Amino acid sequence: MELRDKVVVVTGAAGGIGEAMVRRFAVEAPKGIVVADIDGAAAERVAAEVGGTAAQVDVADEADNRRMVALAEDVYGPVDLLCLNAGIATGGGMDAPNEAWQRTWNVNVMSHVYGARAVLPSMLARREGYLLHTASAAGLLTNLGAAPYSVTKHAVVALAEWLAITHGDAGLRVSALCPQFVDTAMLDALTEVGEGFHDFATSTAKSPAEVADVVVEGLRDERFLILPHPEVAGYFANKATDYDRWLAGMRKLQHSLGAGPGRGSPT
Repeated sequence: MELRDKVVVVTGAAGGIGEAMVRRFAVEAPKGIVVADIDGAAAERVAAEVGGTAAQVDVADEADNRRMVALAEDVYGPVDLLCLNAGIATGGGMDAPNEAWQRTWNVNVMSHVYGARAVLPSMLARREGYLLHTASAAGLLTNLGAAPYSVTKHAVVALAEWLAITHGDAGLRVSALCPQFVDTAMLDALTEVGEGFHDFATSTAKSPAEVADVVVEGLRDERFLILPHPEVAGYFANKATDYDRWLAGMRKLQHSLGAGPGRGSPT
């Protein structure tokens, strides 16, 4: 997909990867960009700077997702690209409170369901449209010390796969963005994982702008997996080739970084 003259909606767009994508997309001269975020004031700021339209949206609410898509259609026309980017970082293991598990599920997974539901009828009727799901390397591998985050990001990848398989022949294009560590506010939480883990994460972290550049390339090539950290493909291949060896290696890494059970936060 080329972004010129396209209508684009990005959730979680007032900061981090979402804001970087909005700014990078704007360079490609789209027809219009909707900057959606739960922080309405921040969304207004970013939208004003790129000439877009702001929408205050709680992505965990299905009605808000429908209103977001309706706004985009009213202002610009049918949505060509919906970037389901909003997400939250939830660490901890099986002891994480039920409320934390549910909130993480609602924001990290159901928001993708609600967003896709809102645009699919139009996209399938037109036999064209693109869904970009921001998952994580944690959705292909796993994230030490962060069970709710890892589980929900796996679910996002599974949903993206299902949509690509089910509707790919009807013109729908789907990508899953799976970065490893990115220099956003979420990365700060890594200090909770354990001794050494923050240094490990920051040493390989990409900037949001670098991620956005890779996204534009991935959309242009219409690749399902968009990997800002190319090494993740190798890790994923190793996992598939010898799952038991990969699990043993992850346990060894966990011990070496001091990221034991009950501690942690996501990438």
